Amino acid sequence: MRNDELVTEEHPAGRPGGHGTGAPDEDLMRALYREHAGPLFGFVLHLVAGDRQRAEDVVQETLVRAWRNIHRLDPEAGSLRPWLVTVARRIVIDGHRSALARPREVDAAALEQLPAADEIDRALRMMTIADALGDLSPAHREIIVETYLKGRTADEAAAELGIPAGTVRSRVFYALRSLRLALEERGVTS
Repeated sequence: MRNDELVTEEHPAGRPGGHGTGAPDEDLMRALYREHAGPLFGFVLHLVAGDRQRAEDVVQETLVRAWRNIHRLDPEAGSLRPWLVTVARRIVIDGHRSALARPREVDAAALEQLPAADEIDRALRMMTIADALGDLSPAHREIIVETYLKGRTADEAAAELGIPAGTVRSRVFYALRSLRLALEERGVTS
């Protein structure tokens, strides 16, 4: 775990972090905020492509991590801005990586507009065809079942039914014509 990721509920030095106590740590944090919050916000705003809310969150998290690691910061050692910039950059990178690790969230309202495969239409179509087949003569119905529903060729249907292949072709022609008329009577058009 990186040092800038340490997060605890209590101040790292063992003292509870209170507000308005006038402690040296609090004075240091106020000075850090005054000096570095503005420039840090500008830097982070560039990193998050202009998303002001995200930039504010990153700056806040950066300063919280500074507060939690204040015992490691030496204000006399020079500017703390490089450390703050590094922490902010890592927060942005971690946020980007975590966003890539999980699927993008979508609004469920868009899914309601997509047409779903409706089995009711298919069932109604099959019922209409079955009803129209009932109107055909037994010979025509038999030839449609053998050729279209069972997928047999004219020669295979002829062998199965015991009739010549030419008769099968003729019956298929007239059976389809009768079936088309029966379907049109039921409001089905091509």
